[in-house]
Amino acid sequence: MSGDTSMSGDSNPGAEVSHPGESIETSPSPGSAPEQAVAADQPDGAEANGLDRAAQLEAQLATLKAEHEALNGQYMRLAADFDNFRKRQSRDSEDLRLQITCSTLGEILPVVDNFDRARQQLNPQHEEAQSLHRSYQGLYKQLVDVFKLLGVSPMRVEGEPFDPSLHEAVLREPSDAHPEDVVIEELQRGYHLNGRVLRHALVKVSMGPGPVDAGAATVSDNGPVEEQGG
Repeated sequence: MSGDTSMSGDSNPGAEVSHPGESIETSPSPGSAPEQAVAADQPDGAEANGLDRAAQLEAQLATLKAEHEALNGQYMRLAADFDNFRKRQSRDSEDLRLQITCSTLGEILPVVDNFDRARQQLNPQHEEAQSLHRSYQGLYKQLVDVFKLLGVSPMRVEGEPFDPSLHEAVLREPSDAHPEDVVIEELQRGYHLNGRVLRHALVKVSMGPGPVDAGAATVSDNGPVEEQGG
């Protein structure tokens, strides 16, 4: 019977028997709530590296944008400078062409003057002389037509106010028919080239009415006519 009494104390031989006055301590499990909360507050290494990489890429993007804007500004300035250079070269080329044309035509204008003077002086009487005159007139007309094609046009100056930008005054004389500083005669024809002065016209300019003769009658302040002089 004593053996039965020892067997009836506990049915689980591996269970621990707690004694009065002793506290049972249990170790916390690895997945307890406090540790999970701490782990959630602190990012892991991969996430920190990702944030650093994003910051670096943003800095690189800002740098590239600044470089792009600087290069674009330089390109725009170069394009504007090249356009100005092209326009300046075009103007210089046009000016040089006009200078050469003016110089060449200036050498030919005396020939035209001689043609014109000879044409005005010829007065053919016989049939043979008239035929020669018609041939001469044809040559002169051909020369004038070539000048027109080149943009050359003669000035019309008689009766016009004197303009030093167009005319060169060779003579001045009194004139009762024209007021002062009016062209009364063309001595050598002037020419334009596409609106530009090719050659100034040599002209005679009026000085206005001449002085009154010493014996001319004048009206005095008192009314009667008085003779001056004599």
